[in-house]
Amino acid sequence: MVKAVWNGATIAESDETIVVEGNHYFPRDAVNAELLVPSGTTTVCPWKGTASYYSLVVDGAENRDAAWYYPETKPAADEIRDRIAFWKGVDVG
Repeated sequence: MVKAVWNGATIAESDETIVVEGNHYFPRDAVNAELLVPSGTTTVCPWKGTASYYSLVVDGAENRDAAWYYPETKPAADEIRDRIAFWKGVDVG
């Protein structure tokens, strides 16, 4: 079972993550949506597509743009479409 933990809270937990470029992409239903706040940030990956971001809010603390996902992917990245990955101090393991 892989967990994503930040500020003492489990953000996501699943044994069905997909690892791409060292990042665990969690199924959306394995992520605690109550801790996600949509962000206007986007980035572009040449082979995956355009990523959208969430900030995490736990006990009043915010971790800006600490989660990302690809709502639409290029064909090479279809397996991670709409899955969520984490960084910026989120402990994934």
